[in-house]
Amino acid sequence: MSIPLRICVISSGPDEFSTIHAACSDSGHLPVAYFHGRSLRSGGPDLDDAGETTAAILGAVPRGMDLLLPGSVEGLARALESYRPDLVIVFGFAWRLPRSVLDIPRHGVINVHVSMLPGYRGPAPLLWAIRNGDRTGGVTVHRMDEDFDTGNILAQKGGIPLTDDITWSSYCADAMPVTYELLRTALARVAAGDPGDPQEHSAASYAGFMEEDFARIRWSDEARTIHNQVRTHRFMRSREHPVAEVDGARRVVKRTSLEPAEGLRVVCGDGEPLWITESFQVPDVP
Repeated sequence: MSIPLRICVISSGPDEFSTIHAACSDSGHLPVAYFHGRSLRSGGPDLDDAGETTAAILGAVPRGMDLLLPGSVEGLARALESYRPDLVIVFGFAWRLPRSVLDIPRHGVINVHVSMLPGYRGPAPLLWAIRNGDRTGGVTVHRMDEDFDTGNILAQKGGIPLTDDITWSSYCADAMPVTYELLRTALARVAAGDPGDPQEHSAASYAGFMEEDFARIRWSDEARTIHNQVRTHRFMRSREHPVAEVDGARRVVKRTSLEPAEGLRVVCGDGEPLWITESFQVPDVP
């Protein structure tokens, strides 16, 4: 067997950390530090659930493992240098890493991306897959470069169900076992010095953050478009969106059905009905 790699892990939640740790350990490698991406950009404000997520991650951190919460790329770079990693694994981290960071580990940085690259490059691949009504998704492990999700592919697999009532927990039940196996394949290729396979850049698509207007429902849209809009916000755990005008009142729509169901029936722009099965009225602002 090859010499164990010293690995630093940068990720966003307990499921991701646990999966990466298991794949590294079972492949004979040594995770030496965890880094939690608490903001969407270097130097930016903490995410609303950063404290809650950090507490959950602590339950997934093995005893004696360091957990760091860098606030900037500069702080991340200094910390990584101190651990002398052979490899960094990233999963669910929105910052663009400069060459100065990518060059710290001698085997570079690899990323777990929840799409079948080159489709849905960018920070929100799963959201766009749900928004577009995709029935299945995929996971790709690839080498990171200075652009978003353009590096060589080390392992990937599709066919992961994106159910109508998808949540992060239900998605993880299907996706994390796949991610574990893909990481083991990728780690073997990295340890062997394999550069990976170039992407077909002409087939690329981009999945950026949701635009501000996506928080508002337009009944002139098609019923399925609105249904997927509601599904996407529910997956995002949006507390106050999407908002729609319903019988002269503004309501936050939490759940809809394309099939007849208990609730308010609305005819959408394509002439098809949609049933609002869960919603609440937006309080009037005094």
